[in-house]
Amino acid sequence: MSYLGSPPQFAQFPSKFFDGDGTAMTVTLDYAPPNLAALLVFISGVRQDTSAYTLSGTSLTFTGTVPSGTDNVQVVHLGQLAEIPTPGDDTVSTAKIQDDAVTAAKLANSINTEIAANTAKVTNATHTGDVTGATALTIATDAVDIAMLSATGTASSSTFLRGDNAWASAAAGLNSVQTFTSSGTWTKPAGITKVIMEVQGAGGSGSYNSGENSNHGGGGGGYAKKFLDVSSISSSTITVGAGGASTTSSGNGTAGGASSWADGTNTITGNGGGGGSTTADHASLGGTGVGGDINIQGGATSGNYAYGDQAGSTPLGEGGRAAVGPSGVIFHQNPTGYGAGSGLFNSSQGTTTYDDSPQGGAGIVIVWEYK
Repeated sequence: MSYLGSPPQFAQFPSKFFDGDGTAMTVTLDYAPPNLAALLVFISGVRQDTSAYTLSGTSLTFTGTVPSGTDNVQVVHLGQLAEIPTPGDDTVSTAKIQDDAVTAAKLANSINTEIAANTAKVTNATHTGDVTGATALTIATDAVDIAMLSATGTASSSTFLRGDNAWASAAAGLNSVQTFTSSGTWTKPAGITKVIMEVQGAGGSGSYNSGENSNHGGGGGGYAKKFLDVSSISSSTITVGAGGASTTSSGNGTAGGASSWADGTNTITGNGGGGGSTTADHASLGGTGVGGDINIQGGATSGNYAYGDQAGSTPLGEGGRAAVGPSGVIFHQNPTGYGAGSGLFNSSQGTTTYDDSPQGGAGIVIVWEYK
């Protein structure tokens, strides 16, 4: 006989035989049936009505006498549930799993998380627009704007992004310079946070003497240079030293005045150079610099007689010089620049004399201002 589809399959119904003993006996079954109708009970081949027995678990008790006999009682179970064994480890192959049958709910949460992360990567890798690229990602030109940067401060046309990820004023750096040739007050301009000041003391004047070998020019003033954070400083008192006064009568020259910066916390000083000496072989010393990051003593005079005595120089000026010119005329050169010493005066030399020695070079304070 032919069939459409799979051929019929038959299951075996469990059956058990018992010996009758001539009483309303009780027999023990291998399975506990769900109800009376789940059994077929036969005595000597005759099917019994369900009223002929009762059930209690696996115990079947007849309500009437069962004739004695060998295997004359048969009990058949109907609708017995088949037990499906649990597959062993590593026994379910890929072919046994239906396509698209495994859902996200059947996967571990960690796997779903990894899948989501990898999906995002694939999406970015194939994204078109500002970020492009099927493999390596490329950011499109002009795609990153200021709003995408995590920086402190305010971005504008006058600011730039520093290495510490902060917007800073494009005017940062040297902003202005204040020069003091006379005493006064330095007042910090708006936005200035640091300064470098140069403090130059004044030079001394040369001596006045009619004798040879006992006359000298003045010493140069001391110089100090200092870098200073003025974030908490608003002003400073500036003192500018005057050059040593010219000598109008026989005697030593006059020392130059000191220049200084004094803000209440910091004092930077360039002391004045010494006046020229009338003592033979006694050079006039330069002033000292104090309180700076760089301190330079002013130059001392060189030479020990009227001819060619060089007064002390400074980083900002050159000392005067006494020299014999044509027809024996003595030139008493004035200092150049700032803080240098002046030349001497010797009335016994040359055909032309002067009534005094030149004045020493004046001091100066220069403040370089930075934002």
